[in-house]
Amino acid sequence: MALKKKPFNGMRDILPAEMQIRDYVTGVIKDTYKSFGFTPMETPCVEDIGNLSSKQGGENEKLIFKILKRGEKLKLAEAESENDLTDSGLRYDLTVPLVRFYSNNAANLPSPFKALQMGNVWRADRPQRGRYRQFMQCDIDILGEASNLAEIELILATTATLGRLGFSGFQIRINDRRILKAMAAYAGFAEEAYDSIFITLDKMDKIGMDGVKEELLQDGYPAAVCEKYLALFEKVRTNGAVCLQDMLGDYLEKEVMDSFAEIMDSVNANKEDTFELVFDPTLVRGMGYYTGTIFEIAMPEFGGSCGGGGRYDKMVGRFTGSDVPACGFSIGFERIILLLMEKGFKVPAAHKKSAFLIEKGVDGDRLNAVIAEANAEREKGRQVLMVRMNKNKKFQKEQLMAEGYEELKEFYKNPLK
Repeated sequence: MALKKKPFNGMRDILPAEMQIRDYVTGVIKDTYKSFGFTPMETPCVEDIGNLSSKQGGENEKLIFKILKRGEKLKLAEAESENDLTDSGLRYDLTVPLVRFYSNNAANLPSPFKALQMGNVWRADRPQRGRYRQFMQCDIDILGEASNLAEIELILATTATLGRLGFSGFQIRINDRRILKAMAAYAGFAEEAYDSIFITLDKMDKIGMDGVKEELLQDGYPAAVCEKYLALFEKVRTNGAVCLQDMLGDYLEKEVMDSFAEIMDSVNANKEDTFELVFDPTLVRGMGYYTGTIFEIAMPEFGGSCGGGGRYDKMVGRFTGSDVPACGFSIGFERIILLLMEKGFKVPAAHKKSAFLIEKGVDGDRLNAVIAEANAEREKGRQVLMVRMNKNKKFQKEQLMAEGYEELKEFYKNPLK
């Protein structure tokens, strides 16, 4: 039986042309984030199954690639459920591993700790455009900073990075989980219903106000409560976020809105002129660990989210028993790459690329001389590819030129040729 040559469903082989773009984008991301003081770090791709299924990852916990126990620990005959067979899984995001990392290493880390982490994650999701089962995530997080300086820096660093990659005209949509809860409480919903309500609200951009109302009514919520709730969104749409403090009164602490307004003002005063910061009271973000500010990147070219994040002040406490303020922002790396490739993006040439085409029969001292010349060019900072000359030299040269090799030099066994 022949082996399967195609990658597993939802995973991809990455060809050299795309890999060049990915390497370039990775470099821009790292250089920009480092200029804001973020420090690279790394965590394993495998995490304890208890950490991954701790009811903090929202719907992603249903998509875990679980790993069977090994050796004597795998007792198939005694297993009563799937949980008896697994003890670990592939990480579905970088936030849970980061918090475990911080909890384990906080004594050796500065405070606040500004983390930069890039790595593959895995979700048993339904593949579609820009969504894969294995994909790269790129996160920056600030742990140990309670003030809104964390949110301001995260938004400015992320948008500066996108601007340096040539993106403009996008939006950063921003909201706060405390505003979401206050609006639901003001309308008269019970606290235990919030998660269900927010799942429905999150569909607003797809099904509209009428669709959200119909779904809430179908779930059994009183019509008067639903109408009072949705009327809030209409008033915010007309008057902006400033109307919320007076309307919500005791349901929303003044400090929350003051901090939120300061984030908006500071970002708008210092941002690069490439994006718009927009308050969106319907923004939910699905992760169960968010406690405060939440944000999302909306790009018109993609028609959906190209990244997001928020504040998760209670998550470290799940590991250590003591809460630590934390906030993070993740760029949708794969979707950014997809958009760049669809635009026909070309990587700026950092070094001149040369190709040495060597005729079959060039060997011994003659070959050593060619290698020495290639090494000398590399010392000057050039990229040099050495290849044997094909019979169809014309086609070979066309391919090399298409790959960005500006200089093509030919070497024959007869130097006079």
